[in-house]
Amino acid sequence: MSASLWYYVDRHQQRQGPVEAELIREAYRSGQINGDSLVWREGMGQWQPLRQFELEFDLEDEPASLAMPAAAPAYETTAYAAHVSTPTSVGSPYAPPSANLIDHAVHRDGHVVYAGFWRRYAASVIDGLIFALVFGLIFGALIAIGGASLGALENPDSMAGGFAVTFILMVYVVPIFLQAGYYTWMHASPSQATWGKRAVGIKVVSQGERISTARSLGRWAAYFFLHLFTCGVSTLVSAFMAGLSERKQGLHDMMVDTLVVDRWAFTEFPERQRDELGGVTIAMIVLSVLLFLGYFVVLIGVAMMAPSH
Repeated sequence: MSASLWYYVDRHQQRQGPVEAELIREAYRSGQINGDSLVWREGMGQWQPLRQFELEFDLEDEPASLAMPAAAPAYETTAYAAHVSTPTSVGSPYAPPSANLIDHAVHRDGHVVYAGFWRRYAASVIDGLIFALVFGLIFGALIAIGGASLGALENPDSMAGGFAVTFILMVYVVPIFLQAGYYTWMHASPSQATWGKRAVGIKVVSQGERISTARSLGRWAAYFFLHLFTCGVSTLVSAFMAGLSERKQGLHDMMVDTLVVDRWAFTEFPERQRDELGGVTIAMIVLSVLLFLGYFVVLIGVAMMAPSH
Protein backbone atom coordinates (compact mmCIF):
# COMPACT_ATOMS: atom_id res chain seq x y z
CA MET A 1 0.00 0.00 0.00
CA SER A 2 1.06 3.60 -0.53
CA ALA A 3 2.61 5.42 2.44
CA SER A 4 0.61 8.56 1.63
CA LEU A 5 -1.58 10.11 4.27
CA TRP A 6 -5.32 9.90 3.65
CA TYR A 7 -8.52 11.68 4.61
CA TYR A 8 -11.88 9.93 4.75
CA VAL A 9 -15.55 10.59 5.56
CA ASP A 10 -16.95 8.49 8.39
CA ARG A 11 -20.50 7.17 8.87
CA HIS A 12 -21.53 10.46 10.51
CA GLN A 13 -20.46 12.39 7.41
CA GLN A 14 -17.55 13.95 9.27
CA ARG A 15 -14.10 14.36 7.73
CA GLN A 16 -11.28 12.42 9.44
CA GLY A 17 -7.53 12.43 8.88
CA PRO A 18 -4.80 12.62 7.99
CA VAL A 19 -4.21 8.92 8.71
CA GLU A 20 -2.01 6.15 7.37
CA ALA A 21 -3.46 3.81 4.76
CA GLU A 22 -3.47 0.98 7.29
CA LEU A 23 -5.94 2.88 9.45
CA ILE A 24 -8.25 3.26 6.46
CA ARG A 25 -8.24 -0.51 6.03
CA GLU A 26 -8.92 -1.04 9.74
CA ALA A 27 -11.82 1.41 9.64
CA TYR A 28 -13.23 -0.49 6.67
CA ARG A 29 -12.94 -3.87 8.33
CA SER A 30 -14.51 -2.61 11.58
CA GLY A 31 -17.52 -1.19 9.72
CA GLN A 32 -16.75 2.50 10.38
CA ILE A 33 -16.63 3.09 6.62
CA ASN A 34 -17.66 1.11 3.56
CA GLY A 35 -16.95 1.01 -0.15
CA ASP A 36 -19.03 4.12 -0.80
CA SER A 37 -17.16 6.21 1.80
CA LEU A 38 -15.24 9.07 0.24
CA VAL A 39 -11.44 9.26 0.56
CA TRP A 40 -8.77 11.71 -0.57
CA ARG A 41 -4.99 12.08 -0.58
CA GLU A 42 -2.50 14.50 -2.06
CA GLY A 43 -2.44 14.39 -5.84
CA MET A 44 -6.09 13.42 -6.30
CA GLY A 45 -8.27 15.87 -8.17
CA GLN A 46 -11.35 15.15 -6.07
CA TRP A 47 -12.75 12.84 -3.42
CA GLN A 48 -13.40 9.27 -4.60
CA PRO A 49 -15.28 6.25 -3.19
CA LEU A 50 -13.06 3.86 -1.26
CA ARG A 51 -14.01 0.99 -3.57
CA GLN A 52 -11.99 2.68 -6.34
CA PHE A 53 -8.84 1.76 -4.39
CA GLU A 54 -9.73 -1.84 -3.59
CA LEU A 55 -6.41 -3.19 -4.85
CA GLU A 56 -4.30 -0.48 -3.28
CA PHE A 57 -5.84 -1.08 0.15
CA ASP A 58 -6.06 -4.84 -0.34
CA LEU A 59 -9.76 -4.80 0.50
CA GLU A 60 -11.88 -7.89 0.38
CA ASP A 61 -15.48 -7.86 -0.83
CA GLU A 62 -17.46 -5.84 1.68
CA PRO A 63 -19.49 -8.09 4.02
CA ALA A 64 -23.14 -7.20 4.39
CA SER A 65 -22.62 -6.81 8.14
CA LEU A 66 -20.24 -3.93 7.51
CA ALA A 67 -22.67 -1.86 5.47
CA MET A 68 -23.55 1.56 6.77
CA PRO A 69 -26.51 1.59 9.18
CA ALA A 70 -29.83 2.61 7.66
CA ALA A 71 -30.09 5.54 10.06
CA ALA A 72 -26.98 7.20 8.68
CA PRO A 73 -27.60 10.07 6.22
CA ALA A 74 -27.47 8.88 2.65
CA TYR A 75 -25.79 11.03 0.01
CA GLU A 76 -25.27 10.50 -3.66
CA THR A 77 -21.52 10.18 -4.09
CA THR A 78 -21.19 12.70 -6.91
CA ALA A 79 -23.51 15.19 -5.24
CA TYR A 80 -21.70 14.82 -1.95
CA ALA A 81 -18.30 15.29 -3.55
CA ALA A 82 -19.50 18.58 -5.02
CA HIS A 83 -19.61 19.99 -1.49
CA VAL A 84 -16.01 18.99 -0.78
CA SER A 85 -13.07 21.17 -1.65
CA THR A 86 -9.65 19.61 -2.02
CA PRO A 87 -6.48 20.96 -0.45
CA THR A 88 -4.19 23.22 -2.39
CA SER A 89 -0.42 23.17 -2.58
CA VAL A 90 -0.21 26.27 -0.39
CA GLY A 91 1.10 25.60 3.12
CA SER A 92 1.17 22.04 4.42
CA PRO A 93 0.87 19.48 1.60
CA TYR A 94 -1.52 17.52 3.81
CA ALA A 95 -3.75 20.42 4.80
CA PRO A 96 -7.36 19.18 5.02
CA PRO A 97 -10.09 20.56 2.76
CA SER A 98 -11.08 24.02 3.91
CA ALA A 99 -14.79 23.93 3.05
CA ASN A 100 -17.56 22.26 5.00
CA LEU A 101 -18.35 18.84 3.61
CA ILE A 102 -22.09 19.35 3.56
CA ASP A 103 -24.80 21.70 4.67
CA HIS A 104 -26.33 20.20 7.79
CA ALA A 105 -29.86 18.92 7.35
CA VAL A 106 -32.43 20.70 9.49
CA HIS A 107 -33.54 18.80 12.61
CA ARG A 108 -36.41 20.56 14.34
CA ASP A 109 -37.17 17.99 17.01
CA GLY A 110 -34.13 18.61 19.23
CA HIS A 111 -33.51 21.01 22.08
CA VAL A 112 -32.73 24.58 20.96
CA VAL A 113 -30.45 26.98 22.82
CA TYR A 114 -31.38 30.56 21.98
CA ALA A 115 -28.65 33.20 21.98
CA GLY A 116 -29.29 35.69 24.75
CA PHE A 117 -28.20 39.26 25.21
CA TRP A 118 -24.57 38.72 26.21
CA ARG A 119 -23.59 36.42 23.37
CA ARG A 120 -25.27 38.70 20.87
CA TYR A 121 -23.60 41.70 22.49
CA ALA A 122 -20.15 40.08 22.29
CA ALA A 123 -20.75 39.29 18.62
CA SER A 124 -21.71 42.91 17.96
CA VAL A 125 -18.50 44.11 19.64
CA ILE A 126 -16.38 41.91 17.38
CA ASP A 127 -18.34 42.97 14.29
CA GLY A 128 -17.97 46.59 15.37
CA LEU A 129 -14.20 46.27 15.62
CA ILE A 130 -14.05 44.64 12.19
CA PHE A 131 -16.30 47.31 10.74
CA ALA A 132 -14.21 50.09 12.31
CA LEU A 133 -11.05 48.66 10.75
CA VAL A 134 -12.61 48.38 7.30
CA PHE A 135 -14.20 51.81 7.56
CA GLY A 136 -10.87 53.30 8.61
CA LEU A 137 -9.22 51.92 5.48
CA ILE A 138 -12.02 53.20 3.27
CA PHE A 139 -11.93 56.54 5.06
CA GLY A 140 -8.26 56.91 4.20
CA ALA A 141 -8.94 56.02 0.57
CA LEU A 142 -11.78 58.53 0.30
CA ILE A 143 -9.67 61.28 1.84
CA ALA A 144 -6.95 60.54 -0.71
CA ILE A 145 -9.44 60.57 -3.58
CA GLY A 146 -10.96 63.82 -2.38
CA GLY A 147 -7.53 65.44 -2.30
CA ALA A 148 -7.87 66.38 1.36
CA SER A 149 -5.19 66.41 4.01
CA LEU A 150 -5.33 66.73 7.77
CA GLY A 151 -4.77 70.45 7.42
CA ALA A 152 -7.77 70.76 5.11
CA LEU A 153 -10.08 69.86 7.97
CA GLU A 154 -9.19 73.19 9.61
CA ASN A 155 -9.85 75.19 6.45
CA PRO A 156 -13.56 75.92 5.75
CA ASP A 157 -12.79 76.62 2.12
CA SER A 158 -11.65 73.05 1.68
CA MET A 159 -15.24 71.85 2.07
CA ALA A 160 -15.85 72.76 -1.54
CA GLY A 161 -15.26 70.43 -4.44
CA GLY A 162 -13.74 66.99 -3.96
CA PHE A 163 -13.47 67.15 -0.19
CA ALA A 164 -17.18 67.92 0.19
CA VAL A 165 -18.04 64.85 -1.84
CA THR A 166 -15.58 62.79 0.18
CA PHE A 167 -17.04 64.04 3.44
CA ILE A 168 -20.61 63.17 2.43
CA LEU A 169 -19.62 59.70 1.25
CA MET A 170 -17.58 59.05 4.36
CA VAL A 171 -20.18 60.13 6.91
CA TYR A 172 -23.49 59.15 5.31
CA VAL A 173 -23.24 56.78 2.37
CA VAL A 174 -20.34 54.40 2.88
CA PRO A 175 -21.18 53.23 6.44
CA ILE A 176 -24.77 52.40 5.47
CA PHE A 177 -23.79 50.39 2.41
CA LEU A 178 -21.00 48.64 4.30
CA GLN A 179 -23.35 47.55 7.05
CA ALA A 180 -26.08 46.48 4.65
CA GLY A 181 -23.69 44.42 2.56
CA TYR A 182 -21.85 42.86 5.48
CA TYR A 183 -24.85 41.76 7.53
CA THR A 184 -26.94 40.72 4.53
CA TRP A 185 -24.21 38.64 2.95
CA MET A 186 -22.91 37.02 6.14
CA HIS A 187 -26.30 36.04 7.61
CA ALA A 188 -27.35 34.50 4.29
CA SER A 189 -24.04 32.69 3.83
CA PRO A 190 -23.56 28.96 4.58
CA SER A 191 -22.18 29.88 8.04
CA GLN A 192 -25.44 31.79 8.74
CA ALA A 193 -23.47 34.23 10.88
CA THR A 194 -21.21 37.25 10.82
CA TRP A 195 -17.63 36.83 11.95
CA GLY A 196 -18.64 38.08 15.37
CA LYS A 197 -21.44 35.54 15.68
CA ARG A 198 -19.17 32.77 14.45
CA ALA A 199 -16.61 33.68 17.10
CA VAL A 200 -19.14 33.26 19.91
CA GLY A 201 -20.82 30.22 18.33
CA ILE A 202 -24.24 31.49 17.25
CA LYS A 203 -26.14 31.85 13.97
CA VAL A 204 -29.32 33.32 12.45
CA VAL A 205 -32.10 31.02 11.22
CA SER A 206 -35.74 31.09 10.16
CA GLN A 207 -37.79 28.01 11.01
CA GLY A 208 -34.46 26.34 11.71
CA GLU A 209 -33.22 26.89 8.16
CA ARG A 210 -30.65 29.16 6.57
CA ILE A 211 -32.24 32.48 5.66
CA SER A 212 -32.42 33.81 2.13
CA THR A 213 -30.59 36.91 0.95
CA ALA A 214 -33.91 38.79 0.73
CA ARG A 215 -34.85 37.92 4.32
CA SER A 216 -31.35 38.78 5.49
CA LEU A 217 -31.56 42.19 3.84
CA GLY A 218 -35.02 42.68 5.36
CA ARG A 219 -33.68 41.82 8.81
CA TRP A 220 -30.92 44.40 8.52
CA ALA A 221 -33.32 47.01 7.11
CA ALA A 222 -35.81 46.40 9.95
CA TYR A 223 -33.07 46.93 12.54
CA PHE A 224 -31.61 49.99 10.77
CA PHE A 225 -34.85 51.88 10.17
CA LEU A 226 -36.30 51.04 13.58
CA HIS A 227 -33.15 52.42 15.13
CA LEU A 228 -33.26 55.49 12.87
CA PHE A 229 -36.90 56.41 13.38
CA THR A 230 -36.95 55.72 17.14
CA CYS A 231 -33.61 57.43 17.82
CA GLY A 232 -32.19 54.23 19.21
CA VAL A 233 -35.09 53.34 21.50
CA SER A 234 -35.89 50.20 19.49
CA THR A 235 -32.32 48.98 19.93
CA LEU A 236 -32.64 49.31 23.69
CA VAL A 237 -35.97 47.49 23.64
CA SER A 238 -34.51 44.71 21.48
CA ALA A 239 -31.62 44.33 23.93
CA PHE A 240 -34.06 43.74 26.80
CA MET A 241 -36.11 41.34 24.66
CA ALA A 242 -32.99 39.37 23.70
CA GLY A 243 -32.24 38.93 27.37
CA LEU A 244 -35.71 38.35 28.80
CA SER A 245 -38.08 36.96 26.14
CA GLU A 246 -38.64 33.23 25.74
CA ARG A 247 -37.03 32.89 22.31
CA LYS A 248 -34.60 35.83 22.73
CA GLN A 249 -35.94 37.70 19.70
CA GLY A 250 -35.37 41.39 19.06
CA LEU A 251 -37.98 43.54 17.34
CA HIS A 252 -36.31 43.09 13.96
CA ASP A 253 -36.24 39.32 14.47
CA MET A 254 -39.98 39.30 15.07
CA MET A 255 -40.63 41.41 11.99
CA VAL A 256 -38.91 38.95 9.62
CA ASP A 257 -39.41 35.72 11.61
CA THR A 258 -35.79 34.96 12.49
CA LEU A 259 -34.08 33.50 15.52
CA VAL A 260 -30.53 33.75 16.83
CA VAL A 261 -29.50 30.36 18.18
CA ASP A 262 -26.47 28.28 19.09
CA ARG A 263 -24.49 27.15 16.04
CA TRP A 264 -25.44 23.51 16.69
CA ALA A 265 -29.16 24.16 17.01
CA PHE A 266 -31.37 22.46 14.40
CA THR A 267 -28.55 20.07 13.45
CA GLU A 268 -28.06 16.38 14.07
CA PHE A 269 -25.83 17.25 17.05
CA PRO A 270 -28.04 19.33 19.38
CA GLU A 271 -26.10 17.98 22.35
CA ARG A 272 -23.14 20.14 21.29
CA GLN A 273 -25.04 23.32 22.11
CA ARG A 274 -23.98 25.25 25.17
CA ASP A 275 -25.90 27.46 27.54
CA GLU A 276 -22.82 29.09 29.08
CA LEU A 277 -21.35 32.29 27.72
CA GLY A 278 -18.00 30.91 26.58
CA GLY A 279 -14.50 32.37 26.71
CA VAL A 280 -14.85 34.69 23.70
CA THR A 281 -18.05 36.25 25.05
CA ILE A 282 -16.51 36.82 28.47
CA ALA A 283 -13.40 38.33 26.89
CA MET A 284 -15.50 40.79 24.86
CA ILE A 285 -17.48 41.80 27.96
CA VAL A 286 -14.26 42.45 29.86
CA LEU A 287 -12.82 44.40 26.91
CA SER A 288 -15.97 46.54 26.74
CA VAL A 289 -15.78 47.34 30.45
CA LEU A 290 -12.11 48.31 30.14
CA LEU A 291 -12.79 50.53 27.12
CA PHE A 292 -15.71 52.15 28.93
CA LEU A 293 -13.60 52.88 32.00
CA GLY A 294 -10.74 54.10 29.83
CA TYR A 295 -13.07 56.50 28.07
CA PHE A 296 -14.11 58.08 31.34
CA VAL A 297 -10.52 58.27 32.56
CA VAL A 298 -9.63 60.20 29.42
CA LEU A 299 -12.59 62.55 29.91
CA ILE A 300 -11.62 63.20 33.52
CA GLY A 301 -8.03 63.77 32.50
CA VAL A 302 -9.02 66.28 29.80
CA ALA A 303 -11.30 68.10 32.23
CA MET A 304 -8.55 68.36 34.83
CA MET A 305 -6.06 69.70 32.28
CA ALA A 306 -8.44 72.34 30.92
CA PRO A 307 -7.63 75.87 32.14
CA SER A 308 -10.04 77.25 34.70
CA HIS A 309 -11.74 80.64 34.23
